Amino acid sequence: MIETRRDRKGRRIVTDSAARERVDEIFLQWQTERPDIDPIPVRIYGLIGRIHIQSTAFIDEVLAPYNLVRGTFDVLTALRRAGAPYCLTPKELTKHLLLSGAGLNSRINKLETLHYIARLPEPNDRRTVRIQLTAAGEAVINQAIPIVFEAQWDRMKLLGPASQKQLVEELIRFADAIDSSNSDVSIQQFAHGDDGQESA
Repeated sequence: MIETRRDRKGRRIVTDSAARERVDEIFLQWQTERPDIDPIPVRIYGLIGRIHIQSTAFIDEVLAPYNLVRGTFDVLTALRRAGAPYCLTPKELTKHLLLSGAGLNSRINKLETLHYIARLPEPNDRRTVRIQLTAAGEAVINQAIPIVFEAQWDRMKLLGPASQKQLVEELIRFADAIDSSNSDVSIQQFAHGDDGQESA
């Protein structure tokens, strides 16, 4: 049975245990239907995908009071991490966020509507602009960052320091393996993917 809960906006969220069970169900289906193929990758990629979906859901929930979601939060954090005067070009932002120009533009439009960022002319290139945090944007991201980190830590507390370190090391190894295999594949082509897409 799939267990769910509702976030602050009434959206249906599949619980972590139910998400794990769904991945296991897919794994068992492939074992039954194609016993000639080892479906272990379904478990690995499926769990990574579900973790991304679930983490996005709880981050969106804690960001709701600030009129932010994970995508717009990521833009503000990229600007904040850049240091004063908290200003980057769209090209620099797409590099930091692994986004296409179109994907970034929709986030910038939303943040500009909220008066959290401003578009400034680029002195050395009239064809582009610079994106800068406003005072309101700096204030809201400084408030939101510790809340998001706290929510992330809360979900990691069952893992002790040793397990956290091991997990990071294994994920780095896995990411490096994928990067080396995908050296000729652009990450940009995945920028418009549906975060809610079901695992294979």
